Amino acid sequence: MPQVRSPLLLGCVIACMSHPAKAQAVDSTSPPVTTKQPVVDVYHGVDVPDNYRWLEDWGDAQVQAWSAAQNIHARAYLDKLPRAEAIRARLTELETGASSNYTSLARSGARLFALKQQPPKQQPLLVWLPSADDASSEHVIVDPNELDAAGHTAIDWFVPSLDGELVAVSLSEGGSESGTVHVYQAADGKERADDRIPRVNGGTAGGSLAWGPDGAGFYYTRYPRAGERPAEDLDFYMQVYFHQLGTSTAEDRYELGKDFPRIAEIELQSSDDGRRVLASVQKGDGGEFMHHVRSPAGWRQVTRFEDRVVEAAIGPDEALYLISRADAPRGKLLRLALKSPKLSEAKCIVPESEVTIVSQFGLNSSFVVTPQLVYVLDQVGGPNEVRIFDHAGGFQGKLPLADLASVGGMLRGEGDDVLFQAQTFISPPAWYHYSTKAKKAEKTALLQTSPAGYEGCEVVREMATSRDGTRVPVNIIRRKGLKLDGRNPTILNGYGGYGISLAPRFSPSRQLWLEQGGVFAIANLRGGGEFGDAWHRAGNLTNKQNVFDDFYAAARHLIDAGYTSSERLAIMGGSNGGLLMGATFTQHPDVCKAVVSHVGIYDMLRVEQSPNGAFNVTEFGTVADKRQFEALYAYSPYHHVKEGAKYPAILFLTGANDPRVDPMQSRKMTARLQAASPGSLTLLRTNAEAGHGIGSSLAQRIEEGVDVYSFLFEELGVR
Repeated sequence: MPQVRSPLLLGCVIACMSHPAKAQAVDSTSPPVTTKQPVVDVYHGVDVPDNYRWLEDWGDAQVQAWSAAQNIHARAYLDKLPRAEAIRARLTELETGASSNYTSLARSGARLFALKQQPPKQQPLLVWLPSADDASSEHVIVDPNELDAAGHTAIDWFVPSLDGELVAVSLSEGGSESGTVHVYQAADGKERADDRIPRVNGGTAGGSLAWGPDGAGFYYTRYPRAGERPAEDLDFYMQVYFHQLGTSTAEDRYELGKDFPRIAEIELQSSDDGRRVLASVQKGDGGEFMHHVRSPAGWRQVTRFEDRVVEAAIGPDEALYLISRADAPRGKLLRLALKSPKLSEAKCIVPESEVTIVSQFGLNSSFVVTPQLVYVLDQVGGPNEVRIFDHAGGFQGKLPLADLASVGGMLRGEGDDVLFQAQTFISPPAWYHYSTKAKKAEKTALLQTSPAGYEGCEVVREMATSRDGTRVPVNIIRRKGLKLDGRNPTILNGYGGYGISLAPRFSPSRQLWLEQGGVFAIANLRGGGEFGDAWHRAGNLTNKQNVFDDFYAAARHLIDAGYTSSERLAIMGGSNGGLLMGATFTQHPDVCKAVVSHVGIYDMLRVEQSPNGAFNVTEFGTVADKRQFEALYAYSPYHHVKEGAKYPAILFLTGANDPRVDPMQSRKMTARLQAASPGSLTLLRTNAEAGHGIGSSLAQRIEEGVDVYSFLFEELGVR
């Protein structure tokens, strides 16, 4: 649901920005006329009209023609913007001029595996290295850029065998996230072509894999195949199977999941010796989990949804470590011996405290267990910290981190040492080796350098006050010595959902905005996980309006504190953050001058009709429930567009292959706004070769950035 230029005549820029500049008029064709085909739905006795239901059907040639016409209209505007070429040159310099960045580190056998982003290559490649201190000796296993010169094939994830000799890789195309698993030999990169398995990963429930003890086979998730279930159920009912290498996938053995919910999402993990496999099962995207462990005796359920255990991992000491939020909204860490995995016998080794233990569903664990220690990743309202404990819960200190930093990954090193990746808003990511003996962290060879030099910039963290008095953190990236005269062009970004925290992240392209005198702010809203489970629940289901109030308060704070004005403020967000954009400009159309909304959700009454929308019911609610319907209808952006109202200039961006948010959401919202407010600028940009943004190529990201920044420069008068 979230990611991710020379100083253009600096003296002129400063002179031009000494007073608010009116946006230069740009000729543009009129948007295509959208016909209305009214339908009326009745929810709990309430009639709800919908004039643009017909735009939901992408299989309709008229819908495709309408979308193409909207792209032509958008390009007629965007391609004439006067600063586009200069922005393209600077963005290309910033994005392609960086050194390589290594992510998703995994150690197996004598090899260290990683995804390597290597500009100007379009997609990350999979490599292995002998050590984090020896990047020069890396070996390429899979390079998607050689598989697909257009850059539209991406690695979803990879899992090496326990001895490091083989690696399973999920590959998908066109941003679809519909991944087929391929098995490669690590030593020479040769594929075992007979072991390809389709429909392992998807954009609804994701996908996962765990190797068996001898490298002869693996457990994997898979979606139903054609003929196994009705067409409308093919993106649901994920189950676990076992594949023996060298055999047909038709012979694979069913393992687990027939009794799981329709919207189950499954993550698999092997123990160090492969004798046990952990299956973490989430019910939709609402943060409810259960856990099953497979031993040689078979599968055994350890936790249930109602137990409030939100993450688990197998340690190297024959124990299961679990993050629990039962009577602990900020989280506590439990240890449970695998010999008799009864939750009632688990011991609390890290009790709840004033910081929030991060919980993550995916490939990156929130804690790392070594033979003697446990490293616990914490969320401190946005930034991270990492506390260190022994297995009995004795506090041993913290990892040394910069102020306002985030930790993007942790990996067990030699003995009780750990590798971790850290970054800030203004310093690029680097992997560090923390030595327990020396009690210090040193950078490894796996560090990124960037032409985006943020010298002369600083990050300040201020607090906005929401409508109900809640204090909301706002992280502000600005030039040192910035004048708070209300004249600075400013972008405010937010998300606020799914318990996801907006931690500090380095962005090369953001430098383009700052070097032109701009301010960039990121708000930590309710609905996220910045302050624990209570913070999340205060912004989901029927409490969602709190998120929009928090964001509006952050915008008002930037204006009232003198950073900017409504005429020089833009808001930007994506996915759930796109919903945030829609709710903000429909509820407060005069708070900002421009809106950029990526892959957003706007018709909240129809979300659950899309495949991935069913997974979101646990976060947003359902129209089938009267109270939840009333909350959804009260803020649904699509249903609160007012006839004749004046709205900010809006750029909607979506991908035709998006499996997470149906592009019909952007189509319907665009049609509604263009009809209701013809005097306002509303543009829709649809990328035919992209999805939710995951797996987009470097070239796609740059061109999207050109359109976004060109649009914002124009609307906010940045010269």
